[in-house]
Amino acid sequence: MDFALDERAETFRAEVQAFLREHLTDAVRARVAASGTYHDWEFHRAVARRGWIGAGWPAEDGGQGRDRADLDILYEELAAAGAPVEGMAVTLIIAETVRRVGTPEQKERILGPVREGRLLLSLGYTEPDAGSDLASARTRAVRDGDGWRIDGQKNFTTHAHEADYVFLLARTDPQAPKHAGLTMFLVPTSAEGFSLTPVHTLSGERTNLTFYSGVHVGDDARIGDVGQGWPIVSLALAFERGGEFAAQLRRLVHATVTWAHAARRTGDARLLRRLGRVAAATEVARLLGSQATWLRSSAQAGAVEGAMAKVYGTEALLAGSGALLDAAGPDGLLAGPGEPAAELQHLYREAQISTLYGGTSEVLRGVIAERRLGLPRSRRG
Repeated sequence: MDFALDERAETFRAEVQAFLREHLTDAVRARVAASGTYHDWEFHRAVARRGWIGAGWPAEDGGQGRDRADLDILYEELAAAGAPVEGMAVTLIIAETVRRVGTPEQKERILGPVREGRLLLSLGYTEPDAGSDLASARTRAVRDGDGWRIDGQKNFTTHAHEADYVFLLARTDPQAPKHAGLTMFLVPTSAEGFSLTPVHTLSGERTNLTFYSGVHVGDDARIGDVGQGWPIVSLALAFERGGEFAAQLRRLVHATVTWAHAARRTGDARLLRRLGRVAAATEVARLLGSQATWLRSSAQAGAVEGAMAKVYGTEALLAGSGALLDAAGPDGLLAGPGEPAAELQHLYREAQISTLYGGTSEVLRGVIAERRLGLPRSRRG
């Protein structure tokens, strides 16, 4: 498989980089740092005006029909610059799922506003005591007249305080096997009975606990058939995992080089050996992510390839950021805002949770073992 980019693709890269120089301002960065929310409405709408939200969708869905190479470039450059695009990324995971399995009414209600930068969506999967075992969800959705009554709690509902809907995994049949009794819903955050409380993480990012107390939604909030929640969440997870961590690794390399110049450590052989390993891992992560993106643009979902890219990229980020922060010595420990090693330290803190969200490395290794290597399941549910 040839992942080399042509001149047209590199022209697009230059366009994205120019956009970032214009719109990723100090004011945007300051707002993100102060709030801990990796989403900024001003920046988000600027991306939307370029038509880059849903850029890979076909023209009939309002997209630009951009190919795999363009999408790789777009997401890589945004992430490598540290742009606040997590809200966009999560929204596109859900919108892409709706685009494939939603009703015509749901597509009309969701896709246009998402594409125009007016609608944000949040993931409601993880629950207390369940971790990455999403099929253990206990949040209940019970038939209530012509709709559903929802009760329960979700952890790590990032961007829920900015989002219009939570893409919620709920149990609709407690008597069925745990993977068979689940259904997906789009729950409005404006609904009576919905509430949230903030949680601030090691990296400084804000996430949320969300609570559902007698939340009533119509049947038009249901995504897919009753009991088909697990196949739908599996589809969404395939879109969640890919090459975004190659861009984080690229940021790590750049941050280390910037610090090394400022600290006059560019001749440090020990540092250079570690930096070389991370640079090599960055390229491997990029290629694995490109493979997953290419498969998603074809008839295949790329779920296994996405799992491979996520495991490799996050584990490389965790190991590499630790090794490079260690090489920075006291500079890394004392780095405050504006210090040369501040970005290096921040990436180290971010890396600590990267192997958890989107599926832990342990769970994803199980996916790879079962679906690619044909090994038996290690646990039964």
